[in-house]
Amino acid sequence: MKPIIAPSMLSANFGHLDADIHMVNESTAGWFHLDIMDGVFVPNLSYGFPIVKKIKESAEKPLDVHLMIVQPERYIADFKSAGADILTVHWEACTHLHRTLHAIKNEDMLAGVALNPHTPVAFLEDIITDADMVLIMSVNPGFGGQKFIENSYQKIENLKNLIIKKNSNALIEVDGGVNLETAPRLIKAGADVLVAGYTVFSSKEPIKMIEQLRN
Repeated sequence: MKPIIAPSMLSANFGHLDADIHMVNESTAGWFHLDIMDGVFVPNLSYGFPIVKKIKESAEKPLDVHLMIVQPERYIADFKSAGADILTVHWEACTHLHRTLHAIKNEDMLAGVALNPHTPVAFLEDIITDADMVLIMSVNPGFGGQKFIENSYQKIENLKNLIIKKNSNALIEVDGGVNLETAPRLIKAGADVLVAGYTVFSSKEPIKMIEQLRN
């Protein structure tokens, strides 16, 4: 089964956002990936509810929203209202992760949990059956265009084994350094969803690039 490609809108041209939304709609991408940063959990700021709502107005595919923020549980209903279909929170940001994942599901969104590069997959053992998706950060979060962390392949394999062991249905998503070189190895390791920002939006033929990443 081919992976879902989720172009990261953080790399889009915000001066011509409508054109980039249209491009993703016309492509074989499965989701829009939206990174929300607060300048606290990660050392950068991105966009907030108005941009999420703007993308939702024109998007013909689900919005995959990744919260790189502290206290994400405070904003679950707000992101649902803004248009999120999938909401991912960081293991490192949630004191009560089980409660937060179920709060997301209660808002009729898919619930994801993200792991920073230094966080072991084993920490998900007691929560993996509650998550619809696990996002493996294959770069340190906060900035686009970073170098891929090679240990990510083994981490994905470990996660896949945990999912099988626990009879979970969680998808595996990977964000960071996804390109034509890393994508085949990520898929082979067990990735179901590939987030690609710079690789897609810097391409002269982004629709063709999205299709190449799937194969």
